Amino acid sequence: MAGWRDGAPQPLLIVLLGPTASGKTDLAIELAEALDLAVLNVDSRQLYRRMDVGTAKPTPAQRQRVRHELLDLRDPDQPINLQEFRAIAEPLIARELDRRGLALLAGGSGLYLKALSHGLEPPAVPPQPALRAQLAALGQPTCHQLLAAADPLAAGRIAPADAVRTQRALEVLYATGRPLSAQQGCSPPPWRVLELGLDPADLRHRIRRRTRSLYDEGLVEETAALIERYGTDLPLLGTIGYAEAARLLAGELERDAAVSLSEQRTRQFAKRQRTWFRRQHRPEWLSGDTTTRQRDQALQAVQRVLG
Repeated sequence: MAGWRDGAPQPLLIVLLGPTASGKTDLAIELAEALDLAVLNVDSRQLYRRMDVGTAKPTPAQRQRVRHELLDLRDPDQPINLQEFRAIAEPLIARELDRRGLALLAGGSGLYLKALSHGLEPPAVPPQPALRAQLAALGQPTCHQLLAAADPLAAGRIAPADAVRTQRALEVLYATGRPLSAQQGCSPPPWRVLELGLDPADLRHRIRRRTRSLYDEGLVEETAALIERYGTDLPLLGTIGYAEAARLLAGELERDAAVSLSEQRTRQFAKRQRTWFRRQHRPEWLSGDTTTRQRDQALQAVQRVLG
C-alpha cells in the first residue's frame, strides 16, 4: 500500500473510541494482533512518563503482545499541546498506512481523536512558558473562570480541573486576541476513517472496579513519587485520581473517601466523553458483551469497508 500517496485507493484509519473504563485497551490489543498493527495511543495523560498507574497505561505484558506508540513522550512538567501532538502522531500514522494500508488509533481524548481523524487544525501558537507560569500561579479555578468569561464555548468543552487545556486555551486567546473556539478549522486528511465505539451498559460498575484497582495497584505511591519529583503544583496532579491521592497524602481525605471521590469524578468525566462522542463522531457502536465478540464485530466492519 506504499503507493497510496500517488493516487492509489485511500488507506483506512480505524478509530477505537469510548469513555474511560469501557474496555478500549483490551480490544485494541486484540485488533492490533489480528491485523498486524501497532496501537497508536490517543489518551492525553498517557503521553507522559511516570504516570502509569493513574492513567491505566497498558502494562509491560500488554506492550509485549503488540507494539504501542504515542506513550511516554515527555515528562509531566513538559505539557504537549494539540499542535505538537499532531506533529508527532501523524508521521506514525503515515508509517502504519504505508506499511499495512491500515492504522489503529485507540483512546478517549476526543479533541485529539478529532484532530487526527478529521483534520481538526488548532491555531499555530507556540507554548509560552512565562504566561503558563503566571496562569499556574493564579490557580486552576481562577483560570477556568477567566476562560469561561472570555471563551464560554471552549470553557464548556474543558473540564474545570483540566489545567493543561485551560492554560492552552488562554494562551491562544492572549496571543491572538481571538477565542480558541473560533480558530479551530478542519482540513480532512488523505485517508478513510472507520470509527468503532465502545459504550458498555455496565460502565458504572467498570468505573468502580477500575478506580479501586488503581488504588490497589499503587496510585497513591505513584502520586507521592510525582510530588517528590515535580512538586505539588504540577498541573497534571489536579487530574482525576492524582488529585484525590494527593489529598489523601496531605491528610485531607481518608482512603475510602478518596476512592469514592475519584470514582465520582470518573463518572462525570465519562458522561462528558459520551456527550462529545455523540456530537462530534459517528462511530459504529460495538454491542458484543465480551472482548472476543467485540473484536469479531470490529473485524467484520473493517472487512466491509475494505470490500
